[in-house]
Amino acid sequence: MVYRAYIKVLVILLSLVMVGVASASTITITDKLGRKVSLNVPVKRAVVVISYELIPALNLWSQVSGVSRWAEENCGLYKAIVTDNKNLRKPLVGTGSDVNVEAVMKLNPDLVITWTYNPDTIKFLEEKGIKVIGMYPESLAELYKDMRMHGIIFGKEKRVEEVIREMEKIFKLISEKVSKIPPQKRKKVIHLGGAPTRVSAALGVTNDIIKIAGAINPAETIMQRNIDVSVEKIVQWNPDLIFIWGSAGYDESWLYNNSQWRFIKAVQTKQVYKLPKWSTWSPRLAPIALYMAMKIYPEVFRDINFEKVIDDFYKKVFGISYYKVRQYEGF
Repeated sequence: MVYRAYIKVLVILLSLVMVGVASASTITITDKLGRKVSLNVPVKRAVVVISYELIPALNLWSQVSGVSRWAEENCGLYKAIVTDNKNLRKPLVGTGSDVNVEAVMKLNPDLVITWTYNPDTIKFLEEKGIKVIGMYPESLAELYKDMRMHGIIFGKEKRVEEVIREMEKIFKLISEKVSKIPPQKRKKVIHLGGAPTRVSAALGVTNDIIKIAGAINPAETIMQRNIDVSVEKIVQWNPDLIFIWGSAGYDESWLYNNSQWRFIKAVQTKQVYKLPKWSTWSPRLAPIALYMAMKIYPEVFRDINFEKVIDDFYKKVFGISYYKVRQYEGF
């Protein structure tokens, strides 16, 4: 009788342990769309449509089964790595704005990570039984949150903190330099998107890095991610510098040669810069911030060797030299 009671207690204890194990390996993520997604972690087969620069940063190569076509065609970091390591190249599944659902389904992933641009695609994939997380970081804090989410999903919590520390080192370097600039000498900066009159406003990581760089974004008063404005509005803002999104279909010369823009200080003084095609939803946001800060206040960063700082960052975060990646970016 005593023996039977002992066995019964033992079975109950084992059941509790198994429930604990199951609970510890299952998490629920609330994504940018407010959807709750339960996952068994670490995820072993993910399709990464939008955050592919985290693959080398967190060493997710063995846990990713497919990537965006954008990575293959436009991301020099991805291209540099897979060109030398062809076994790391992943099948393509369209782009963030045009996901190839059939290609995704063929890969039979545990999870798809994409952006929130096309909720209908997310809904369709879910109806097919595929779990999807939508992301769209609207600040540096949200980017860190999304990076940490990747750390949890893929079992890379420690590594993601190492990567964030490297980003913070660069942000700290910038902040220490620009903190000495008095308010009256802070420069006005705008960031243009896919069209010359599409401006980055208050929401989004771009506005955050303009502030980290010690500049003022005149469009910050507009509580949107991006907004189409008139050239007259930009003339009214009269920015000291203009940055152009790296993947935009135009460059500095378009602004310099357009008569409508000749009244703007940044155009008159040739202070328009097209940014590299580095993802801003990536650890490379930190190098972009340093690049911008050094263009805005070159006299403050006179003692900083940009390439040396960035090469060190690339090696620590991505495991590859900046100079090697640069061969694939034309920057």
